[in-house]
Amino acid sequence: MWRLQATLAFRYLWGRKLRTLLTTLAIVFGTLVIFSTNLLLPTMMEAFQTNMLAASGQVDVTITHKTGEAFSRSKLNRIRALPGIRVITGSLSRVVNIPQDYYNAQVNALTLNGIDPRDAELLRNYPIKEGRFLRSGDGRAAVIGASLAETLALKLGDDLYIPTTEGGVKLKIVGLMQARTLPGNEEVLVTLSEAQKLLDLPDRINTIEINLVSTNDAERDLVIKAIENTLGSDYTLGAMASGSEMLASIQTGQMAFNLFGFLALFMGGFIIFNTFRTIVAERRHDIGMLRALGASRATIIGSFLAEGLLQGTAGTLTGIVFGYALGALAMVFMDSMMSQFLHINIGAPVVTVQVVVMTVFLGVGVTLAAGVLPAFNASRVAPLEALRPTVVDAQQRTSRRGTIIGAVLIALAVLALFVQNAGLTALGGLVFLAGLVLVAPALVRPLTARFSKMITRTYAQEGTATLAGSNLVRHPNRAAITASATMIGLAIIVGLGGMVWSMTGGFLGILQRSLGSDYLVMPPSVGLWGSNVGAKQELGNKLRSVPGVGVVSSMRFASATINSKTVSLLGIDPAAYQQVASLTFQEGDSKTAFQEMAGGRVLIANGVLASQLQLKVGDFVQLATPRGMQSYRIAAVAGDYLNAKIMTAYISQDNLQKDFRKSEDILYQLNINPGTDPAQVEMRLERILEDYPQFNLVSGRKYFEDNKEIFNSIFVFYGVLLALMSTPSLIAMLNTLSIGVIERTREIGMLRAIGASQKQVRRMVLAESLLLAAIGTTFGLAAGLYLGYVMVLGLSSGGFPIAYVFPVQGLLAGIVTGLGFGVLAALLPARQAAGIEIVDALHYE
Repeated sequence: MWRLQATLAFRYLWGRKLRTLLTTLAIVFGTLVIFSTNLLLPTMMEAFQTNMLAASGQVDVTITHKTGEAFSRSKLNRIRALPGIRVITGSLSRVVNIPQDYYNAQVNALTLNGIDPRDAELLRNYPIKEGRFLRSGDGRAAVIGASLAETLALKLGDDLYIPTTEGGVKLKIVGLMQARTLPGNEEVLVTLSEAQKLLDLPDRINTIEINLVSTNDAERDLVIKAIENTLGSDYTLGAMASGSEMLASIQTGQMAFNLFGFLALFMGGFIIFNTFRTIVAERRHDIGMLRALGASRATIIGSFLAEGLLQGTAGTLTGIVFGYALGALAMVFMDSMMSQFLHINIGAPVVTVQVVVMTVFLGVGVTLAAGVLPAFNASRVAPLEALRPTVVDAQQRTSRRGTIIGAVLIALAVLALFVQNAGLTALGGLVFLAGLVLVAPALVRPLTARFSKMITRTYAQEGTATLAGSNLVRHPNRAAITASATMIGLAIIVGLGGMVWSMTGGFLGILQRSLGSDYLVMPPSVGLWGSNVGAKQELGNKLRSVPGVGVVSSMRFASATINSKTVSLLGIDPAAYQQVASLTFQEGDSKTAFQEMAGGRVLIANGVLASQLQLKVGDFVQLATPRGMQSYRIAAVAGDYLNAKIMTAYISQDNLQKDFRKSEDILYQLNINPGTDPAQVEMRLERILEDYPQFNLVSGRKYFEDNKEIFNSIFVFYGVLLALMSTPSLIAMLNTLSIGVIERTREIGMLRAIGASQKQVRRMVLAESLLLAAIGTTFGLAAGLYLGYVMVLGLSSGGFPIAYVFPVQGLLAGIVTGLGFGVLAALLPARQAAGIEIVDALHYE
């Protein structure tokens, strides 16, 4: 039985090569997007783990504070007294971001690692290729890797110039280590005491590494348990969770691209459903013959599902192959970017079993699901009814029940807009799309009549537009399904347009408020504060002493946890900060919040933090600090531009010093006095910053314009996405028009026989395509406006304070795309229809 079903399926597919190709392409596109984007996270995870392993080495136990901040060295002595410990050492390690072209080489980051030379050599092997290892009494001496020395053209005895909190410092190279087997940031070894001076962290360490005496698992567990009890809950045993915020961003991006892939498969399902429905009508006589010869309903259903299985399998496998190629290409571009900005080397794409299984399940599953209903409809065709001649002008009926349900769903979705609840509104978006799909068949006739008149006036005279309209009205369900595929693509375009335009206006406003000072003194990496080396307070005093400089405000950084969630803490001087910048407040009052911040343990939470942890003004939160848990009250919910994407809290610099022992400035904002010559001020500031190469002087106006350009570049990506998401719509229309030409072969032959020219036939097919495109565009614009509002509301509820902006340009882009694809989709079917020979057409079937 299965051989018969597979044979029938293969012959039908092979006999309609163009239709098979177009239908399969829809599955290829969807699986390609899903498979390629799901290569991203496993590859990035492996890259992070590889680089972390290279940086940390292999030891039995690694101890860090759960905030990631430095802590007192006294903890080391308490653990050293425990039994079962063979070697223990403390270190102060810090990734130092290097400004571009600082070394005139491809070195963007170094790991400055302060160690105790005696204990460190007992714990880990440091193979010296040339020179010697560090000694306890060394001052500004360093041991570096041979690969770093080769890159920077340095040799033993030369000076390595690195940025520190004291400014640029020269370290004499006393030893060269052999290159590491695994990739990672280049390591610069100095003594622990020297690292504490260079990083302005006296008597502090941030890592304790231990090797144990016993190799017995039970005994080792007892020692580790004793270490945990000695340290308490504020410390973490194991590798540091470096890059967690970046991985969270990657996961978010992957979810967004998965959504696009699912929508592409959803549109592919529409195309397959439409194709199979047409096949049922086209094979009416064939099905009747099979039933008359004894074929069961199961045989008919099986043959249709076999077609779906063949197409789904072929499309999915092809999509996986092209998806891997696309993912590998994306990794090539990402590798240079990640190496430059995050100093992480990405390898080849990592393919997991889960990704392959998920892609196959979705690709084949969507194809089979789309063919189930047409398959059952085909099996219910009675032999005598199928063998009876069909009436050419028979018109499909639209479902009154479906129309009523669709209208109710649309009404409920519109009501959800007034609730102002992100969850309900997001659900309303899906309900709105479903309602439009159900209502679409009933709207085909009135919309066709309206658009036919417009096309008649502008293009299709001589009754060709009327013929095209009658073809659509005769099959409203098929037309509605094709228009729905177009609707999904254009809804995404218009919806994304609304979100992008709203984000651009919202974030540029936040940028102007939070970074609107005359000048910015910025580190190499903005946002990844932990890897930037700042400066001691002396630099701020030097900037304030420049003639013409008015107010100077600095920002400091520490990492903390709230409810086990990592939070970026930014320390500001409330009085000075208000004179050069402003936070964007969502809850609370700026004047009151800054006053309270200056008087006690009070913080301002940004929108992302408040949303993620469900916090509100007046709540108390427990911050994990190197001094233990500290209680802070939330005075307001507000944020700035640089930290809009990550959970951030703002506290006073006094509290940052008290609870975190951090007084290192990582960013400065300053204003100049009225009437001052900016050129003279810039020259003096640049002269001061020559001693602090980790900082870059930027005009506030220039920084705003540069970021505006970044937002403009988003529109380029938006255009690429527009093209990608429009492709299934083009396939849907091309498929429907080609099927229509095949189905109406005899009808087209009769039109040619009574005098219709090839040009008139081409115009009829093109007019039909334009009508389909116009209907789909109408639905897509309505759905896109709704989805755009849903996206903006979702961002606002997630902590991003932006207002919805009506996407005029997005609407224009959607209209041009929809109608333009209507013309493109008609080119091949129109040529196919015009080339039909009259005699062959009249003999068709």
